[in-house]
Amino acid sequence: MAVTDEAIEKIKGMIVSGALRPGDRLPKESELAADLGLSRNSLREAVRALSLIRILDVRQGDGTYVTSLDPQLLLEAMSFVVDFHRDDTVLEFLAVRRILEPAATAMAAGRISPVELDELEAQLDALGPDPSVEELVAGDLEFHRGIVAASDNSVLCSLLDGLSGPTTRARIWRGLTQKDAVRRTLTEHRAILGALRDHDAEAARAWATVHIASVEQWLRSSL
Repeated sequence: MAVTDEAIEKIKGMIVSGALRPGDRLPKESELAADLGLSRNSLREAVRALSLIRILDVRQGDGTYVTSLDPQLLLEAMSFVVDFHRDDTVLEFLAVRRILEPAATAMAAGRISPVELDELEAQLDALGPDPSVEELVAGDLEFHRGIVAASDNSVLCSLLDGLSGPTTRARIWRGLTQKDAVRRTLTEHRAILGALRDHDAEAARAWATVHIASVEQWLRSSL
């Protein structure tokens, strides 16, 4: 593994230094191994590892390329790992969301367009006053995804999208067991939307914090 790690670091160094750029094709295996002072076996292992985390793209019969290195692509690996969370770590995921999502919502308040605001309102209107828990949670995911997208920060979008999965089951269970959970969620969504329409970053941040903290507080009391 130490030899493979060395190979990974050397390829990473080429990408970080700009010797290899997004979309570039790697030199032939024999040439690259010789240039880096690696065995071909360790180079293959490194390429395999970097392809798993979407740094490299191995195309059969064509060669190996550096991917676009787009944050959404690179953070897919994080989403894969997050899917293996344990129930006792859901609170930790919620805590991270409570840190990141209000910040993204505050950023969105200064950037969101009238069209995006109308789309968010249409989503809320489509749910109606009495959606099922499953409809509400699906709508909640789309609502917050739209807000984070309006922050115009692709890294935040990818991080929060990856973190939303582990908390979905907690939100469904809360909706089924906590009195007035559906009504409170709809009310909080409207309050967030109102703050966004006013382009009030601090109010948007505060309501997003309240929204996530209410799920977190319920979960703590349920454990």
